[in-house]
Parts: sequence; C-alpha cells; structure tokens
Amino acid sequence: MDKDFEWFVKQFKRKTGVDLSLYKEAQMKRRLTTLRDMRGFDSFTRFLKEMDTNPELVNDCLDRLTINVSEFFRNPERWRVLEQKILPRLLSERRLLKIWSAACSTGEEPYTLVMLLDQLLPGKQVKVLATDIDNLALAKAKQGIYPSRAVKEVPQAYLKTYFVQRDGLYYVSDDVKSRVMFKRHNLLADPFESGFDLILCRNVIIYFTDEAKDLLYHKFSEALNTGGVLFVGSTEQIFYPQKYRLETEDTFFYRKI
Repeated sequence: MDKDFEWFVKQFKRKTGVDLSLYKEAQMKRRLTTLRDMRGFDSFTRFLKEMDTNPELVNDCLDRLTINVSEFFRNPERWRVLEQKILPRLLSERRLLKIWSAACSTGEEPYTLVMLLDQLLPGKQVKVLATDIDNLALAKAKQGIYPSRAVKEVPQAYLKTYFVQRDGLYYVSDDVKSRVMFKRHNLLADPFESGFDLILCRNVIIYFTDEAKDLLYHKFSEALNTGGVLFVGSTEQIFYPQKYRLETEDTFFYRKI
C-alpha cells in the first residue's frame, strides 16, 4: 500500500468509522482512485482534506464501496427456496419472525421480503429491519421508486398488487414501504441486534478480506436464534459453516445450530 493511500485509509477511518483495510485492497483502491480522479484531485491527501469542507465526498466514497447494484427477486430460484422451504419452516416454529436485511442497498431486497411474507401471512403486519452504510442508497430505498430493469423478475401478480406504474417508473405501495424500517449501520464496526430468525446479507461479503468475512460470519451467527437462517449471495458460499455454529439448510442458506 503506497504511503498516500495508507494515510488516507487511516484518516478515513477516523473521520467516518469505516475501516477500508477490511475491504479487498485492489478493488477498493481502484474504485476510489477513479472517484478521486473524476473529482479532480491528484492525491488522496488532497482528496481527504477536501472532505472537511465538502461532506458529500464522503457519501460519494461510500457509494463507490457499496456498489448498489440490486433488483427485486435477484437470483429468483433462491427466492423460491426461501418462499417454499425456508419461510414455511420458520413460520411453523414461530408466530412472529424477526428479520434483518443487512447491506440492503437501495431497498429491493427488503421490499421483496415483505411481498413474500404478505403472500404467506395475508393481513399480518410483518416488519423487516433494513440497514446499509450508504446514506444515499438508504434515501433511494425510502423513496421506493425503481426503473423497469429493477422489476424484471417480479411476477405480474406482484407488480399489480404492490406497485404503481407511472411514467415508466415503478412505485412501491405505501403499505409495503410502511413495513420496512431503514437505518444506517456499519457491518464492520457497529454492534448487531440479536434474536433474529432470518438474516439476509447478499453480494456484499465478497468485497471484504478473509479476516473481515470471518468476523462477520461469527457476528451473524451470534445474532441468530437457534434454528434461524443466514441467507447469503450466490458467490458467497460458506465452506466450513460448522465453524460458525451453522449448517447448510439449502444452497446459500445456513441454519444456526
């Protein structure tokens, strides 16, 4: 790590609480260098000093780190497993589920969850906690407005029931929006709540170092009730789940034991 960037990593952690050293360095440095150059700075030292007077640059950095590429029912075959196997099993064991969509990006994932649960539990007021480190992504999530590409995997019946289409955009219904509580949360630094029956953390752990992954899997396991499930992304298979008191319930679904 060159000295200019090493200094930036240390100072950025002091400023934001975000430890960039826990991200895979090559990917993270490339993204931030591109952003720095786009904003017209020739060093990370100058880039960070500008953040003192332009806090929007901090949000820009976080936006670069978190990618925020998402869609409703992403990897639909996994959502079918959740709908047909995982959720029915959890609901057979518990009257109410405590659910967390971690690193929720712009909100497609927690809203998808609410729609599934509404189908399984019509009339029940299900709540989902949704968190992300990126304030810009959370602001978009709370708006609940999406382009057509984001809803391409949504069943037609769901589109009619849970969305309003206007001017080529899809607006999530107020009823669905009211069932998701969004808040900012840093997975690598902030404490976790406990007592969850289902945690979704998909397509973000891949960007972290092995040390950070290990830390997160331990923390997710501790946050789950016995029998609760961790649902990860399609490139994030856990090879030794027993290390974290987890066992494979289905592909990319891990049950706390």
